[in-house]
Amino acid sequence: MKILVVEDDRKVAGFIEQGLREEGYAVDVAPDGDEATTLAHVYDYDLVVLDVMLPKKNGLQVAAELRREGRKTPILMLTARDTTEDVVRGLDAGADDYLAKPFKFDELLARVRALIRRGGASRTELLSYGPVELDRLKHKVKVKGKKLELTPKEFQLLEHFLLRPEEVIRRTELLEKVWDLHFDPESNVVDVHVGNLRRKLQEAAELELLHTVRGVGFRLVSPDREEA
Repeated sequence: MKILVVEDDRKVAGFIEQGLREEGYAVDVAPDGDEATTLAHVYDYDLVVLDVMLPKKNGLQVAAELRREGRKTPILMLTARDTTEDVVRGLDAGADDYLAKPFKFDELLARVRALIRRGGASRTELLSYGPVELDRLKHKVKVKGKKLELTPKEFQLLEHFLLRPEEVIRRTELLEKVWDLHFDPESNVVDVHVGNLRRKLQEAAELELLHTVRGVGFRLVSPDREEA
């Protein structure tokens, strides 16, 4: 899952970004309201963590703009002001939840999970295909009913493949969804991580599930469904 963090305080933004990445999320960071709306127009985020006090365009304006455009991405609003009036203004602007600064990361993480869980019918918590089962909220994977240990990046890759099984997923799409905006598109990091994921799946399932489509990308498909 991919999260946009909008925060102009570099220290706070770095703290949130690092914590979310360690939990297995892909994270982009915007330092002001203009960049936040630009990124939200380009990328399909699962959640926006949005500070209220921002340069160029404040968080209330960003939230209201996204909602006017019909975007339903969950928004967690952060602010140092937590009076009832401030909370009401944030919720009226389109925020789904409100967290006052300073906060503990565990609380932010719990709210992130809850908002993603409520993010819409299309965001299914449990994904499965063939012998593979993935719990998006608990970050657990089972193959043939047995737990499979994956790195955070391997988990994110598998999650993306399970959302669109049997479809060819391009390398550029995986870079966009699983890595960050500034990652070198010429890097072979996608092939390396997909290769490790392929090996783990094959060992656990005792069959090859993840296939390379030469010159294009990768495809998750069971041998009995693979086209000749």
